[in-house]
Amino acid sequence: MDAIVLLREDHKTVEKLFKRFEKTGDEDVAERREIADSVIEELTVHAWIEEQIFYPAAREAAPDTTDHVLESVEEHHAVVWMLSELKDMDPADERFKAKMSVLMENVRHHVEEEEKDWFPDVRKAMGRNRLTELGERMEAEKAKAPRDPLTVPSADSR
Repeated sequence: MDAIVLLREDHKTVEKLFKRFEKTGDEDVAERREIADSVIEELTVHAWIEEQIFYPAAREAAPDTTDHVLESVEEHHAVVWMLSELKDMDPADERFKAKMSVLMENVRHHVEEEEKDWFPDVRKAMGRNRLTELGERMEAEKAKAPRDPLTVPSADSR
């Protein structure tokens, strides 16, 4: 699978989880916890493979997108911080839903920028064969990627 297709599939998976969360009621504490845990794992793995494999390759292939890559890494840093807070937060806490809402807004903004503004430039710069090779590496790395946001090094330490 090509790297951009793989990333878009991840985006769709997370968006479905967001929509499920938005449909929950205040009494659905256990379901909110389950959904949040899935979001935490999905986004932690996704950010890891993007930063370890996709971003460096995209930056090399399309150097004019460097600013986008740097901004994306910082957006990931903010998301991973929110994920680490959600991980141990009681879903009955009055701030839990609000924190998930802010997370969803941030992720949706990030996804929109990537898919509309950045992926087309990267696709053009890399081509199908390179994206397929990259996608295979990313898929393999998913199995080894951290699932706990507390184990992901900060952008400043990479």
